[in-house]
Amino acid sequence: MKLFDIINKNKGKLVIASAAMLVLSCSEYLDVDTDTDNPTVAPLTQLLSGIEVDLNNTNNFLNYTGSILQVYTHQMTVREEQDQYGTKVDNINMKNDWDNTYLTLTNIETLIAQATESGDMQYVGIAQMLKAYSMSTAVDLWGDIPYSEAAQLASTGIKSPKFDDQKEIYAAILALIDTAKGNMASPDGQTPGSDDLIYGGDMDKWIRFANTFKLKLYNQTRLTPDFDQAGFDALITENNFFDSIDDDFQFNQTNKLSPTDERNKFFLESYNSTQFSTYMSPWFYEILKGMNPTIHNGNPDPRIPYYFYNQLAPGEFPPDQGDTATGDPKADYWDASTGFFSIRFGSTGPNRDFSAENSYTYPGIFPAGGRYDDGGAQVQSGTTATGIAPHRILTYDEFLYIQAELMLAGKITGDPAAKLQEAMEASFEKVDQVVARNLTSQDVPVLTGSAEVTSFIANVITEFNAGSAAKKLEVVMTQKWVATFGDPADQYNDYRRTGYPVLANPDGPSPEYQLNNGDGFPIIDSQTVLNNDYQFSLFWPQSELNANQNAPAQKNPGTYKIFWDVN
Repeated sequence: MKLFDIINKNKGKLVIASAAMLVLSCSEYLDVDTDTDNPTVAPLTQLLSGIEVDLNNTNNFLNYTGSILQVYTHQMTVREEQDQYGTKVDNINMKNDWDNTYLTLTNIETLIAQATESGDMQYVGIAQMLKAYSMSTAVDLWGDIPYSEAAQLASTGIKSPKFDDQKEIYAAILALIDTAKGNMASPDGQTPGSDDLIYGGDMDKWIRFANTFKLKLYNQTRLTPDFDQAGFDALITENNFFDSIDDDFQFNQTNKLSPTDERNKFFLESYNSTQFSTYMSPWFYEILKGMNPTIHNGNPDPRIPYYFYNQLAPGEFPPDQGDTATGDPKADYWDASTGFFSIRFGSTGPNRDFSAENSYTYPGIFPAGGRYDDGGAQVQSGTTATGIAPHRILTYDEFLYIQAELMLAGKITGDPAAKLQEAMEASFEKVDQVVARNLTSQDVPVLTGSAEVTSFIANVITEFNAGSAAKKLEVVMTQKWVATFGDPADQYNDYRRTGYPVLANPDGPSPEYQLNNGDGFPIIDSQTVLNNDYQFSLFWPQSELNANQNAPAQKNPGTYKIFWDVN
């Protein structure tokens, strides 16, 4: 067959194919508003992962408000304005946390809307739980906040959301948790997997977290006049809480460096920074050492070398600023017997602002993924440890401490001493778990079951049993404070709720806060710092008040309390 005949035979087919190609080409060419390489709707998997990463930044130990709260709870000391409870209306870390909270909320609402439309109800439930957590944390920090109209710009056009009453927000959050539980138990739609960076799509763990978190909120509100007793009783009857430390609600950091550095934030701020500004609190240290005369006196905590790493050996003179000619270490705080080196809260001493990068004590392997203190007394850097340690948010041992507190208050049945012991044992087990996952090359002893741990716990239980009702509560809250080192948001809540643990009063007469006892403290007025200058909530960021037409007038954080703070 000649070429001309072949063309004529297939002419009809060619015309149809050409027409089809023309239609397709015109369709693609004319659809100029669709960028197929950059879709405007993110997949649910990417939305969930991104939200959990953002959640990891909110209230993180040295990110945003965590840098404030760690000082207010006296586990860290700084030279910045949060020293002496001095956080201001334009504090950048506070503003960052506010902005990040509402950016995260916008993404959460997007996830809820998209997953609802697609019928993927487990994604809806997880998103609702993350909203409940994020918004309750915001209430705990600021009180009244935008809630019902927040993150609604795209759907309603609201640019200035009203500030809702904090009690009403809490009530809405408790109801939202129940709704989230129902959705997480739904068989409809796809189940999250590796995109869920917290539980890997394990809905049973998510539901246990929902119940445990709800119990935490009930514990915070149990003294309020309109406490939801019926809801509390139903939750206790359901009895589906955390089972073990494997249920811990936490964000697991890695030592991956690219494209972003995934090491623990606390590690990066201390080991991997030349602008170190956060120091280990001498008050916290002395309680762990058994040096405080009113709590755990003479009962040193075996977790000390896991919590702190001393660059100085016992008796070693500080090389950075010490005066060898006179024998003056020029230290604001130095325990020569151990090498612990730091600055004190509220100090105005002459040695407070010296640079001492080769002398100060670092956070250890447990809170930061840093180095276990094996006595090596080495100068530290970003390469001397792995930086692998989780951002712990709500843990099994914290749940057990909550139960012990509720037993003391008569809200649930049980033996508070036995529950306290169980909580402490879980706390030591948690340290061992963090160490085991750290990938350290060091030989780190296991705490659980050791003679030192057994003796320490027994002594604490003896102290607890011998104490008054107030002392019993102080022991429980102090041990919870020690165990949750690295989670300052809950510690801040606990102190405001209960008055425990007892915090350092730099204007007080007791000298145990400063071993050298050589520097003065600021005298602010005739009353104590804690009674007059402690911030019971944080300022609303002034930038928000300036931009939001429906915002209230700025508060006085020294008198504005969160509704559950009825002490």
